[in-house]
Amino acid sequence: MSFQNPDDAAVHRLLETARRIAVVGLSPKPHRDSNRIGRYLLDRGYEVVPVYPREETILGQKVYRRLQDVPGRLDVVDVFRRREELAGVVDDALAARAPALWFQLGCVDEDAARRAATAGAIVVMDRCIMVEHAALLGRNWKVSGGDTQGGS
Repeated sequence: MSFQNPDDAAVHRLLETARRIAVVGLSPKPHRDSNRIGRYLLDRGYEVVPVYPREETILGQKVYRRLQDVPGRLDVVDVFRRREELAGVVDDALAARAPALWFQLGCVDEDAARRAATAGAIVVMDRCIMVEHAALLGRNWKVSGGDTQGGS
């Protein structure tokens, strides 16, 4: 049985209720998709937590080496990694008790996605969080609530 993404209503709920998004593979290079999408999420009021093996800060945010090193609750783990690394990211996300994983366009591992879903995580695979956010919530939509960080 192949993996199925959640329907648009479920994705809308996820994006609307999420406040804190870890971005695994958030590049410090402004021309990279991960950096552009991280900026988009910050501009929409999400707290973005970069997870990257190098750098101390990216987009003005403290960088963590592993998901398990991130203090506090994560609402979504947005993943920019190669297919062969996705199973390990799922392990890390489940160990960090992340309730949702988002595998960006081109990030496809059906076994890893099914494993995360079986463990209770919401999983979106091979879709761009920025494109989906703009389509479902509108480009100008901003996170509400006083517990977020990030610029507008």
